[in-house]
Amino acid sequence: MSDDATRVQEFFAARAADWDSRFPDDGPAYASAVAALGLRPGDRVLDAGCGTGRALAPLRAAVGPSGVVLGADLTSAMLQAAVRAGREREGQLLRADVGRLPLRTGTLDAVFGAGLISHLPQPAENVRELARVVRPGGLLALFHPIGRRALAARHGRQLTSEDPRAEPNLRPLLAGSGWRMTSYVDEDARFLALAVREG
Repeated sequence: MSDDATRVQEFFAARAADWDSRFPDDGPAYASAVAALGLRPGDRVLDAGCGTGRALAPLRAAVGPSGVVLGADLTSAMLQAAVRAGREREGQLLRADVGRLPLRTGTLDAVFGAGLISHLPQPAENVRELARVVRPGGLLALFHPIGRRALAARHGRQLTSEDPRAEPNLRPLLAGSGWRMTSYVDEDARFLALAVREG
């Protein structure tokens, strides 16, 4: 495991136990973002960097009982928190690095990533790996329950031009990794970028 991946794992492991209680009101934002993805019954979807699994229930509701929901996270403590919350009933949990997913090429219809992009140690390579496991025409949603400006203010930081979620950075990152951005929203109440798998 790389040093960057180890740092990400340590960051989330230290916060896993009280993660959900720190953000108790995010449920409607997750449901709205999943709805924007436009999943259909029977679809196969991955929650990449699923954390405590807060997206799993709306993903399961969208794809129905015939669909497949996977939640992958690098941090065991986050997956354990998902199990304690009973979310493993909504989808299969995998301890996996999104940079090296244990999935066959082109097997998924969509990927959902909440708070993911800013924690990827190698964003271009990691987003390319997400493209690998999605069929051509499949979908990607990069989501955060609050926008970039609100998130920076929460952490006492200023927005910078280097932010990977800024549209001038994210659009070419996705384009160079097999995706075409179709929608970009960055408001105080929500960040949501949607893309379609090229090819």
